[in-house]
Amino acid sequence: MHASKSGVAHFTAPNDVLCLRKICRLFGYLPSNNRQRAPMLDLQDQADRTDPALDYLVPENPNQTYDMNILIHSILDGAEFMEVQAGFARNVICGFGRLGGQAVGLVANQPAVLAGVLDSDSSTKAARFVRFCDAFNIPLISLVDVPGFMPGPDQEHGGIIRHGAKLLCAFIDAMVPRISVIVRKSYGDAYLMMNSKHINCNVNYTWPSPEIAVMGPKGAAEVIYRREIQAAKDPEAVLNQRMEDYRSRFVNTFLAAKRGYIDDVIFPRDTRHRLIRTLQVLEGKTVKGPERKHGNIPL
Repeated sequence: MHASKSGVAHFTAPNDVLCLRKICRLFGYLPSNNRQRAPMLDLQDQADRTDPALDYLVPENPNQTYDMNILIHSILDGAEFMEVQAGFARNVICGFGRLGGQAVGLVANQPAVLAGVLDSDSSTKAARFVRFCDAFNIPLISLVDVPGFMPGPDQEHGGIIRHGAKLLCAFIDAMVPRISVIVRKSYGDAYLMMNSKHINCNVNYTWPSPEIAVMGPKGAAEVIYRREIQAAKDPEAVLNQRMEDYRSRFVNTFLAAKRGYIDDVIFPRDTRHRLIRTLQVLEGKTVKGPERKHGNIPL
């Protein structure tokens, strides 16, 4: 109940022996104190290893799902990943792994669950994980495929704006190296929340095909061209045409890169290598925060 419904328990184990093993594994990713760097561990996994299968991970149909865990296990050293709160708010994946021996924290949308949308629980889950990693000098990697925030009165009445702001605040306050990879799409406010260039992410990459926009092509076309679609003899054909127009004019990956929102467009198979190189570049990152006692996170 606590691990899957309330999110109070971050890990579960069937017995005390396995519980202790899991605790020891967790400590392997953490420094002894907040003044030290996250520990290094060489798992004998080549830094320049590529995975051609990643070129075919994302389906051509934008409405078709896939499992983000495939990408996570492909890029991490030895395919070792320790997920945190695995049974709670499963539309977001959080956990620890290593890249080039360096301990890292990963925050990823999960298209296989609720299409990877952000809701109140997933926003709070990710925000706490981001702050935990920042507290112990663990670099943060974001793997982004987010269509937006969960709509509906239940989410609105539950304060989704307040919970979403927690994630935004957590990323903004984080002083550790931050890298983001947009895998398929990133729309609206959720684009900002998931470690975007606009909230001072250090390096933002994207795969060749992602869509970055204020909203998806279908929703945008239905709003902008509503009268034209309603008056058409074949509304579906007009809608599809206007969706393609919107996609080509506003949702192009290279357009986002041209405007400075993206640092580079990378091939999926090279994701691991590029992340490791970027972590090496950001190794000496230092940030002097404002002189204050603490920030005012939206609780």
